[in-house]
Amino acid sequence: MIEVLSPAGSPEKLKTAVLYGADAVYMAGRRFGLRTFSDNFDHEQMKSSIAFAHEHGVKCYVTMNIMGLESDLATINDEIDFVAHEAKADAVLVSDPGIFTRVKDVAPDLELHISTQASTTNSEACKFWYKQGAKRIVLARELSLADIKQIRANIPPDLELETFVHGAMCVSYSGRCILSNYFTGRRANGGACAQPCRWGYALVEEKRPDTAMPIEQDERGTYILSSKDMSMINHVPELVDAGIDSLKIEGRIKGDYYAAVTAKVYREAVDLYKKDPENWKADPHWDDLLEKLVHRDYDTGFFYDYPMNDAKIALGRTYVKPAFVVAQIVGKGENGYFKAVQKNKLYNGDTLNVLKPVGYEEPAKVISIKDEKGVELDSVPHPGTVFYIKFEQDMDLPELTFLSRDGDKDGGIKPMA
Repeated sequence: MIEVLSPAGSPEKLKTAVLYGADAVYMAGRRFGLRTFSDNFDHEQMKSSIAFAHEHGVKCYVTMNIMGLESDLATINDEIDFVAHEAKADAVLVSDPGIFTRVKDVAPDLELHISTQASTTNSEACKFWYKQGAKRIVLARELSLADIKQIRANIPPDLELETFVHGAMCVSYSGRCILSNYFTGRRANGGACAQPCRWGYALVEEKRPDTAMPIEQDERGTYILSSKDMSMINHVPELVDAGIDSLKIEGRIKGDYYAAVTAKVYREAVDLYKKDPENWKADPHWDDLLEKLVHRDYDTGFFYDYPMNDAKIALGRTYVKPAFVVAQIVGKGENGYFKAVQKNKLYNGDTLNVLKPVGYEEPAKVISIKDEKGVELDSVPHPGTVFYIKFEQDMDLPELTFLSRDGDKDGGIKPMA
């Protein structure tokens, strides 16, 4: 079993990841997870979302991976009890030994995964957690494939290994950052990281504190703390060969379209490997779709290079935004029309990219747009508008199909095709 593990920062993202092919999702309640700036799940949302995922054969892992303070322990037992016995999560992710102990006490049958925040980098550490009752280790991002292969050879065969294979990397060791605390007072290891590593910086000379000098771009780039994004879509056989059980996609703060694209391409890559590992070959569609996401320059993380040899600093601009989601299909209308919800402005006559859970559609030209009363429209300018859309060619578009329009490398929108 090679698991595709997708981020679920909200009920909508969870549903998207499930329908686009994830084997499992990771999520958080409103407390105790490390992404408090994502929407996350209240108790009712968590119960209903986990039930939806289970109906589709998808597992749900709840993050409780903060480095807990004494004050956190006052209410964490109730949350563990809810996650295990009411929401019926399949596992929790923890990094703090104290929270690990509480989970074992309150819900001894709940599967425990060790978060990357625990900075597990060797087989002895893996075996330590295994003896305590852990089922899975999310390895530190700093490990190479060679390191992981050695770890796999020296740990019990039923101890699962999970690694991040796609998305944002971190300038701090396994995400354990204190810059956010220093600059903003937001506790990074409590889930409130302000991501100061994504900011631009200037130099200030000690004797001239009022004069900020911008850092000029050279071969190391301008954003000296900003890391590249990881993409291992073209290296699935190597990941499997290293003994990795779960391929984890970063991105609970990112949008529905990101959840759809990443789940889809890694699902297809893994399925293709399972079908014919000896003749596995990357599909060009995968890179094309990943390039359309908002991202920094892609890299293979530290799987082939140690941090001391290549720190994976992003050069030049921080983000590429080559596509804009303009609408999402939410149902079918009559006479070849589809019901849609607007995300960004679109026009009658646009040629749009179509992303659906299974298969690929060629770019489709819009030939008619109507409002809910059937009135023809030239454009749909307001986000959230419900409308009906028809294309030049006949297509079968299920719920949660995404429609996007290409932009350019600098983030602008191209003229209509």
